Amino acid sequence: MEEKKFDPNSLIGFVLIFGILLWIMYQNKPSEAELAAEKAKKELVVNESKTQESAAKLAVAPVATTDTLKLAQLQKTLGSFAYSATLPSAKEGFTTIENKLVKLTIANKGGYITEAILKNFERTKKGSGELVELIKNNNAQFNLQLATADNHTLNTKELYFEPTLTKNGEDQILTMRLKASPTAYLEYKYVLKADDYMLDFDIQTQGLNTILKTAKPIQLEWDLKTYTNEKSISYENRYSEIYFEYEDGKSDYLGQGNDKTETAEEVSYVAYKQHFFSSILLSSTPFQTAELYSNNLVNDEKVDTTFTKQFKAVMPLAFKNGEIDQKMNWYYGPTDYKLLKSYDRNLEDIVALGWGIFGWINRHLFIPMYGFLSMFISQGWAIVLFTILVKLLMSPITYKSFLSQAKMKVLRPEITEISEKFKDEPMKKQQETMKLYNKAGVNPMAGCVPGLLQMPVFYALFQFFPSAIELRQKGFLWADDLSSFDSVYKLPFHIPAYGDHISLFPILASIAIFFYMKMTTGDQQMATPQQEGMPDMAKMMKIMVYISPLMMLLFFNSYASGLSLYYFISNTITIGIMLVIKNYIIDSDKIHAQIQENKKKEPKKQSKFQQKLQEAMAQQEAMKAQNKKK
Repeated sequence: MEEKKFDPNSLIGFVLIFGILLWIMYQNKPSEAELAAEKAKKELVVNESKTQESAAKLAVAPVATTDTLKLAQLQKTLGSFAYSATLPSAKEGFTTIENKLVKLTIANKGGYITEAILKNFERTKKGSGELVELIKNNNAQFNLQLATADNHTLNTKELYFEPTLTKNGEDQILTMRLKASPTAYLEYKYVLKADDYMLDFDIQTQGLNTILKTAKPIQLEWDLKTYTNEKSISYENRYSEIYFEYEDGKSDYLGQGNDKTETAEEVSYVAYKQHFFSSILLSSTPFQTAELYSNNLVNDEKVDTTFTKQFKAVMPLAFKNGEIDQKMNWYYGPTDYKLLKSYDRNLEDIVALGWGIFGWINRHLFIPMYGFLSMFISQGWAIVLFTILVKLLMSPITYKSFLSQAKMKVLRPEITEISEKFKDEPMKKQQETMKLYNKAGVNPMAGCVPGLLQMPVFYALFQFFPSAIELRQKGFLWADDLSSFDSVYKLPFHIPAYGDHISLFPILASIAIFFYMKMTTGDQQMATPQQEGMPDMAKMMKIMVYISPLMMLLFFNSYASGLSLYYFISNTITIGIMLVIKNYIIDSDKIHAQIQENKKKEPKKQSKFQQKLQEAMAQQEAMKAQNKKK
């Protein structure tokens, strides 16, 4: 066999052929624009088979070219708004507007606020350095659902707007436009003023009357998952809820719980309240309806530490002459009663001050009084002085109550005598006892009336302190935040209904209420004789002496320490007032002498209530006697 030898000419030939092929490939290499167009074409073909949501996401990377083929393909998924996807400025990006109070970041994608920071408030505790952020990390969405004349359904939260930022004096004006053509667009307009938490927000369309279906309103959708901002998650969650104003000035709230829903009509604002902070959408022209939804996200406080509530609202934007022109406002700021009231939009109604007389007392008495005191002294000492003033105002009622108990105590021997004399005739005993009260000029209900009069004040204060943002992160003695619990010791375990910490002010308040109830219960038992048919009443009162302080200790351990401080000071002052009245003001001998003088006088005419009570007793006695005869 002949041996094959290496041929240099063959090698040269192969090299030449390889070089020619490389030259041909280089000459036929597509340009960058052609590569981009081909890539976009492939993406569009794939997206035609996907859902509308996936199709809308095609706008994530708008292409600068206006190639006819590409624009036609975009129109298959985005309809008339395909034009916006071809604009170089309508791409991924953010614009920030801010003043001394608030910093807002608006995204090109969706055109809505993706970050809202309150510059003067810190999370959890003072000195943490972490500012309150009502919106961050996609916890909020704002969307308009558009139905186009060419049968596309688009969500603005998935489309890219073109931003333009200008200034008018100190006002910052940001317009976000979603364009169907150079002259046809949907516009969001934000106007942020200096030193204001409220900003103007307008939605309007231009030249879209033939592009959008105008027979039905556009659905506005606003979602927000509320971040925790306070030390006590359960306490914050208790006061986080949706408030809304409807039907020309009426206000209401959705309430606590899971999957709460409600539909309201003629809604002028919707407020997502996070205890001490709120996100509010207001409209100059009320929304025809509002579908509201709230869901509790805190099932276990040890685990669910990020969010408190999920809020949603769906409201229609009506067309007028084929276009939208909705004048609105956004508010991102503190739930401060005085600040919200200054806007004159009834926003102060979202501050939970109680209904009826309770709210009236807070608005017209306690808020002005406490606000005045806190102008000159610290919040803690303002609570102490505020409590003293309230107790002084209530002291005449307290005196009336103790005076009634003293009179009943003086009459006790005679009432006991009547009880013994008519022990087998309960009805007769009641009648004779009432005659004695009438003859002596003593009203047995007088001791109860002062207590009832104090109830509105008690409940009003119970609503006032948890709503007072002035207490937030303000310290007093060992408490570093009067709006939250004053933990002095962290427990290594969790006690059901109590928590994993020990708060000192609730302990002091519980001790004070124990001694107060011990004193008042003893006086009531001495003043009121044992009534037949009610043998367990005395025992119940004794039990309440121990149950009430225990309930306060459990309930207030995770509550605002400012409220516990108030009850501690209040009950301590009440005990002092009781001792002064008993030992230095009320004279039992004088009361006894006065009652004896009253007995000599003609008995006072019975009231209609007493007359009816007497008649009812007589009828009952007659029926009882008749039954015995049978």
